[in-house]
Amino acid sequence: MPRLHLLARGAVVALLLSLPNSAAAWQATGANAIGGLRAYWHVFIAYAVVLVLVLGWVISIARRLKDVEQRLAD
Repeated sequence: MPRLHLLARGAVVALLLSLPNSAAAWQATGANAIGGLRAYWHVFIAYAVVLVLVLGWVISIARRLKDVEQRLAD
């Protein structure tokens, strides 16, 4: 389980570190202009929701697997 926590922390840190870079790239490329990425904000939100759900599912599986391993060890 500690490895899972480290992996989750690493993913959050990587995401937070990439946000300023993506914001700067967004402004530098003129994505706010007509035909830019602003029309696709709902797609980005949908991907974020799916990513959070998949990570929650993986954590759930890891917890259940740990319980099964403990029962088998007894």
